[in-house]
Amino acid sequence: MALFSLKDIDLGFGGPLILEQVNLQIEQGERIGLLGRNGEGKSTLLKLIHGSLQPDSGQIARLAGLKSAYLPQDVPQNLADSVYTVVKNGLIAARGESIEDWQQELRVDQVIARMQLDAQADYDQLSAGMKRRVLLARSLVNEPQTLLLDEPTNHLDIFAIRWLEEFLLRWQGTLLFVTHDRMFLQNVSTRIIELDRGRLFDWNCDYRTFQERKQALLMAEDAQAALFDRKLAQEEHWIRQGIEARRTRNEGRVRALLRLRSLRAERREQPRKIQLQVQAERRTGMLVIEVKHIHFCWGEQVIVNDLSTIICRGDKIGIIGSNGSGKTTLLRLLLGQIQPKKGQVTLGTNLDIAYFDQLRSQLDEGKSVLENVAEGCDVININGHNRNIYSYLEDFLFSKERVNAPIHMLSGGERNRLLLAKIFAQPANLIVMDEPTNDLDIDSMEVLEDLLLDFKGTLILVSHDREFLNNLVTSTIVLAGEGEVTEFVGGYDDWQQQTNKIEEEKAEAEKSKLERESSEKTLSQGNAGLRKPTYREKRELESLQKELKELPARIESLEAAQHKLSLEMSDSSFYQQSGESISAARSLLLDIEKQLENAYLRWEELESQFGEK
Repeated sequence: MALFSLKDIDLGFGGPLILEQVNLQIEQGERIGLLGRNGEGKSTLLKLIHGSLQPDSGQIARLAGLKSAYLPQDVPQNLADSVYTVVKNGLIAARGESIEDWQQELRVDQVIARMQLDAQADYDQLSAGMKRRVLLARSLVNEPQTLLLDEPTNHLDIFAIRWLEEFLLRWQGTLLFVTHDRMFLQNVSTRIIELDRGRLFDWNCDYRTFQERKQALLMAEDAQAALFDRKLAQEEHWIRQGIEARRTRNEGRVRALLRLRSLRAERREQPRKIQLQVQAERRTGMLVIEVKHIHFCWGEQVIVNDLSTIICRGDKIGIIGSNGSGKTTLLRLLLGQIQPKKGQVTLGTNLDIAYFDQLRSQLDEGKSVLENVAEGCDVININGHNRNIYSYLEDFLFSKERVNAPIHMLSGGERNRLLLAKIFAQPANLIVMDEPTNDLDIDSMEVLEDLLLDFKGTLILVSHDREFLNNLVTSTIVLAGEGEVTEFVGGYDDWQQQTNKIEEEKAEAEKSKLERESSEKTLSQGNAGLRKPTYREKRELESLQKELKELPARIESLEAAQHKLSLEMSDSSFYQQSGESISAARSLLLDIEKQLENAYLRWEELESQFGEK
């Protein structure tokens, strides 16, 4: 049964339609990834489906009583409340539904526990990743059947993205999401829909298969367009031959030519891709950066403790860590912008550094696009060739009308492209990039990826995009917190495999240790059997056997108390008491659960020693 149905939807805001004759059905349980270049209308389509925007024409049908939640791309910053209050504010009773106070309390408590949040934490003091998790909890507290997520991985670190991925895979509802994270798309989506030049294309497959089919479609479209253009050129040549074209017997051919002209005028070309190139006028020495036993901290927070590494010409280094772990600080240490408290950082010779700052602080907000890159010049020298500044900016998808726009008018993706244009206007043999993929669409990301793959110099890259790291870096530096910094060979997947192997080896070593201790204990007990046990040993043995005998009754008593208290708390009258009484009851229930857990663990421990005797 379709939850949403869109039929012949048209929508525009002046100029070509953003959505043109769009048709779509969304079924229960689907996980759909919505793709498209920046500005194609993905967020607009989500708003139409959610009901916060109306189409110019067409019909949108929703299943009666359907509850959906929409999580926008931007994280609100003005929610000066506790996490509990923010989540509770998401409760909206559906038509005909009544939510009593005790039900509200229960729903909020359950979703906060499920999302592993601190109910009393101040929302404004949380990281961007935790804020997005709170907003997701606020969406889920209303128990929606459908989640509409716009760029849910934006500005999350790798660990938060992985948590979100695992959570959505466990969630049983229907999911429609926009993202530029290719690994997230591959792991979560079961269906791909793509917005391209106002039309909607439905691909009932995963992301990898979509890429293959999309490439075949584009090649077929190019071939068809070339045939059409050749036919039009032939007819245009014929019409210019003169009077023969205007004779009565040729009027049909003239009308056909007019139709061809009309079709050509209506054709919407494939959008241009960003064009990038790096200037590298000289090579660095073999040694680019040498780090010896450096230590650095901000206040009491240790960022790096005793780090030593060597970065050589041609290396491509990825840096991974949670938000706030100090990735940008490590970059600044490597570049010599700040000095370590201990140790030494040595830079190599002939370094031409291009630094992509995730805060884009190199862009002058008081200047236009043109002024930020041109710096008063009409031409720019790229690899020994003079380029007109307007032509250069067109490579970064800035039209002649757009180049005079002030910085504050630009979207996040446009700002990223402008910063790329600015840093690549100068020669570079060491590229340092701090979260360069934020706000870039997949096409632009892949062009940047290809450029960096072919780059002969050295790359140091901070990114939360796992696919980007996998495809580019030759080694990965991981900031684990409290100053612990470890280097692994390869990209994200290689780091995961090596980490899993280390964990398995630790688990195996721990298992061997326990088996060895158990064997030694058994041998010791066997040897003890050859002699008469002491009075103290006999009393300890009797005490343990007595404890084992009494444990079933204790467990039964705790379970009865737990059941009784749970029944009382599920009654609506329970929540009419004072807040202190409710809080005391909750604390008691938690205490009983903890005692019960410990009793079961103790029973298993004693049973393993005396159960077979």
